Amino acid sequence: MACLIDAKRNNNGSKTLAEMAAPILLVLCGLISWVLLYISFCQINSQSCYEWNCRLVSLIHGILIVCLSAYVGFIDGPWPFTHPGSPNTELQIQVLCLSLGYFIFDMCWCIYFQTEGLLMLSHHSLSILGIVMPLVLEHSAVEVNAVIFGSEVTNPFLQIRWFLRESGCYHTVLGDVVDLLFVLLFFGVRIGVGGRLLYCELSSPLPLPIVKLAGTAMYAVSWMFMLSIGRFAWRKSYHKYRIWRERSRHFLHPQNNGHIKKTC
Repeated sequence: MACLIDAKRNNNGSKTLAEMAAPILLVLCGLISWVLLYISFCQINSQSCYEWNCRLVSLIHGILIVCLSAYVGFIDGPWPFTHPGSPNTELQIQVLCLSLGYFIFDMCWCIYFQTEGLLMLSHHSLSILGIVMPLVLEHSAVEVNAVIFGSEVTNPFLQIRWFLRESGCYHTVLGDVVDLLFVLLFFGVRIGVGGRLLYCELSSPLPLPIVKLAGTAMYAVSWMFMLSIGRFAWRKSYHKYRIWRERSRHFLHPQNNGHIKKTC
């Protein structure tokens, strides 16, 4: 009899044990799926290092979660800029649980292999806490889903950049294109669109203060990444400019002691 009572929703509208356990099971299924995918890559690419296989998982997660979060935010709705703090939908919960399973896997991997610094670990910790919050509060998944989209839209380019570097193909036109797209997307989406989303979040009366605080912290971490990316972009642009200037000088003054000076 007690089991039957627990299986039914109470008169006051409280959730049943099955409903409360569903997100936990989804997260566990997502975590197991990402771990199994990583193990499969390690078996298939046994000649590659562990980080190579882990970044393959990160690449797949980035592409998959960008597509899913884009569908949830732009097609299924509601619109995150006008409905922050709204109740969670089933599809939003499923996408968040899938992504949470990945972040738990990647966080454990980074801690075990000690490959990342404090800034990246802080980003992962905020991501995990930021996803757990709407699952517990049962609202605000719409804006958290939008944050995941903005955070992961640059991830595939970051992973491709690493693969190009490891393969010796980074210093090519393809490497320059990947870097350019990464910088533009990071600045345009995570800083530009992310700033607009944070403004809508802070100005809306619906989200709880803890949700607004988490959003502000996540945006601050994005700015810390942006400063590092800006320095990288400046150094690379200046290096490219020096090479172009040197080649232009050789082209305008090709002769050296009566002989044509080689430019390559």
